[in-house]
Amino acid sequence: AGQEPPSSELFGLIVAIVILLLAFGSLVAAGLPIVAAILGLAMGQMGVLIAANFLDVATFAPTLAAMIGLGVGIDYSLFVINRFRQAVFAGRDAKAAAMESVETAGRAVLFAGSTVIIALLGLFIMRINFFNGLAVASIVTVLFVMLSALWFLPALLSLLGTKSLALRLPWGKKRGQVHPEGKAWAHYGRFLQRKPIIPALVSIVIVVVLAIPLLSLRLGFSDDSGKAPGTPLRTAYDLMAEGFGPGVNGPFFVAVELPKPNDAAAYAAAVKAIESSPGVASTLPSSAALPIVLANPTAFGADGTIGTIMVTPDSAPQDEATDALLSNLRENVNPQITAQTGAKLYVGGQQAIISDFTSVMTSALPLFLLVVVGLGFLALVLLFHSIVVPLTAAITSLLSFAAAMGVTVAVFQWGWLGDVIGLAGTGPIFPFLPIMVFAILFGLSMDYQVFLVTRMQEEWSRTGDNSASVRRGLAGSGRVVVIAAAIMASVFLAFVPDKNSMIKLFGVSLGSAVIIDAFIIRLIFIPSIMSILGKANWWLPGWLDRILPKVQIEPGEDEVTDDEQLVASKA
Repeated sequence: AGQEPPSSELFGLIVAIVILLLAFGSLVAAGLPIVAAILGLAMGQMGVLIAANFLDVATFAPTLAAMIGLGVGIDYSLFVINRFRQAVFAGRDAKAAAMESVETAGRAVLFAGSTVIIALLGLFIMRINFFNGLAVASIVTVLFVMLSALWFLPALLSLLGTKSLALRLPWGKKRGQVHPEGKAWAHYGRFLQRKPIIPALVSIVIVVVLAIPLLSLRLGFSDDSGKAPGTPLRTAYDLMAEGFGPGVNGPFFVAVELPKPNDAAAYAAAVKAIESSPGVASTLPSSAALPIVLANPTAFGADGTIGTIMVTPDSAPQDEATDALLSNLRENVNPQITAQTGAKLYVGGQQAIISDFTSVMTSALPLFLLVVVGLGFLALVLLFHSIVVPLTAAITSLLSFAAAMGVTVAVFQWGWLGDVIGLAGTGPIFPFLPIMVFAILFGLSMDYQVFLVTRMQEEWSRTGDNSASVRRGLAGSGRVVVIAAAIMASVFLAFVPDKNSMIKLFGVSLGSAVIIDAFIIRLIFIPSIMSILGKANWWLPGWLDRILPKVQIEPGEDEVTDDEQLVASKA
């Protein structure tokens, strides 16, 4: 409701078009992924509207789904058309190239999209309606953009034929001769392999440094002090805090269950104990006002067993001191009052609800990570016929997630670069952000892992040469991973200027996650560590290798090249 024109989506599309024009050198080829992604996104958004009639869907869910759908939709279509383009330049007929793009890159898109959906399905583990709505909105959008890349785009490529690469720009390649790709990427792979331990260590150090702020992560909901200055909510917050103290914006409400009807002594003891607790600015009633309250025959309800106390902290709602006060009331004051009088305290209020919600998220996170990472690991074992490669993929996904959350804490909690992105104020990180970011990031990181390592796996099966396999994997997919990650990051970062703090937060988190995972982990660390591990990358128990089906995804060997000729010419 009240949504502004989708300027963020438009800006993300413009950046994606520029990147695709530079990559493909053809107006038509650059436009096809955009067309397919928009079609899938439109269908997905209609699916979200339908789902909203049956589920509780957050108001920002359509925007978040659009952010995710636009990014993955362009990426999935990019993988298919890039595979089509490689086949055409390798001398294939256009229709045969379209069919081959579905049978190879299309399988990778299906696997990648399914991984994203499985990761998002993991949100149902939380058993919270709020997450169910977000999960369904994102899943429906990803499903439709994936189907658009698998069904609509190949049909369009077959219909257009060689016109799919028409309107060539000056830097675009000409058709009519074989153009195996990837020599520069193979040479980059050889550069990494000279001393692979160095790029591996450097990349890990960078990721670990970026992850350091994660140690200061505070989960919670920002109060109105984070709103833009001059807005009604921010003005009201400031005036209330100035006139009555910062705690008036987030009081606690305590229900006192008395041991017997109209037990005035127990109620008075609870009021005095809370009033004297550190961090309490005032209580209502105060100990001085107790005679007035006790004079009211209905003060403790109809049955005389429930009393109420409003507690105003001396700190702002999102301050750590307020959380400490809540813990003290529940863990220390309540047992003390129960031991003395038999009364029980139940502390509620907005800040208490937020704290409880955060605790639920924190306790469910390990199980969520275990399920999502475990399923992803098993899927990669099936695809790669290896134990080490899926293990490194799972571990590095967690590293990318930690680094992205570190960047998020530095920006939104510490205020770094806050002026650059138009951040009105700092505060704790929304408790559902880590779970949503990991669900999305894990699926995306598996996309890049699949497109890089499947080519390496095929070369290993063909030659048994690990070093050459790594180079040819980069030759076959390094370029498309860079393009895909650049588009994905651009789409996510395009939402950073959004006035909605929730969308801004997701934009920074997901944008930084894609940049870190693709450009540091997948394109530097993974080739380096695989070069170090050598044959161990492809170890799998023989009995398991025999029963697992073999899946071919990436292009044939005539469509990519190594850098042997370049190295030989320099020798």
